Amino acid sequence: MATATVPEASAAPPLAEKRPPLVQMVWQGGTIIALVALIVIFGVLNPTAFLSLGNLTNVLAQVAILTIIAAAQTMVMVTGHFDLSVGTTATLSGATASALMLSGLPVPMAILLGLAAGLVVGMINGLLVAYLKISAIVATLATMTTVGGLAFIVTDGTTLYGMPESFFWIGQARPLGLPMPILFAAAVALIVWVVLRYTTIGRRWYAVGGNAEVARLSGVSVRRNVFWAFALAGLASGLGGIVLVSRLSSASATSANDYMMLAVAAVFLGMTIANSGQANLGGTLVGVGIIGVLQNGLNIVGVNTYVQQVLTGLIIVGAVLLSSFKSKHS
Repeated sequence: MATATVPEASAAPPLAEKRPPLVQMVWQGGTIIALVALIVIFGVLNPTAFLSLGNLTNVLAQVAILTIIAAAQTMVMVTGHFDLSVGTTATLSGATASALMLSGLPVPMAILLGLAAGLVVGMINGLLVAYLKISAIVATLATMTTVGGLAFIVTDGTTLYGMPESFFWIGQARPLGLPMPILFAAAVALIVWVVLRYTTIGRRWYAVGGNAEVARLSGVSVRRNVFWAFALAGLASGLGGIVLVSRLSSASATSANDYMMLAVAAVFLGMTIANSGQANLGGTLVGVGIIGVLQNGLNIVGVNTYVQQVLTGLIIVGAVLLSSFKSKHS
């Protein structure tokens, strides 16, 4: 007696295929669309001021330091961790370099020691998180508080100024008409992008961030990779702080502290671009662009600073929610 065969149930189409084309386009590139929309909106509201070449160059110069610090935050978040100390680390590095220059140390040596201060902070974070197994949030919160106090000690609670003129070249020179901070930001972004995309260490960082236990079973040294992600983030943050001090011609105990939250917002905005919901430098740069355009545009149309802070907080919440949703439903 012949038996009837039951056809196999076809596999359900991926969630992405169920979405209409327009919805899928917005789902994949919503952050980029938001950046373009902001440019269009502010361009319509005040085209003469906002779309001028001078203002667009100014936007790039304003976000240059944020780009460097956000790139540092991206390296840590790729491994699945978080660094609350990037802002205060930048502040300490800039203050250290300034104080050493004012004490008579040559500019190159002062800069190297300022960078070393950032690297040491990053290494301490890496030691606490990777080897002592302290939660990254707790460890870097403690570091942020400690480093913030050290910055007050280094500056004696005052604003440092009067550094050698040669130091200001880093933050104020304009080769080919472009402010030097933009060139530093581009160099850091390029280096971090190449490391994350084309090197073994970048692939290992992503593996650790995706699933640390699977990475460990595959032969990846999770602790060592997390340690160096934090260490290099500290170094990059230190560079951002030194460029900032050079640009401002002064250093205080809180110069770069606010960049931490802006860097977090930029990275989370960038995470919404990747279907995996992981941190990625390309997305971070788009996030930096959104923050820079938003701040500049709101200043041009006369919105006060307090409202801008509220909007930044809402952006962070929205980005976190969207990134979490995409990682679960992609």
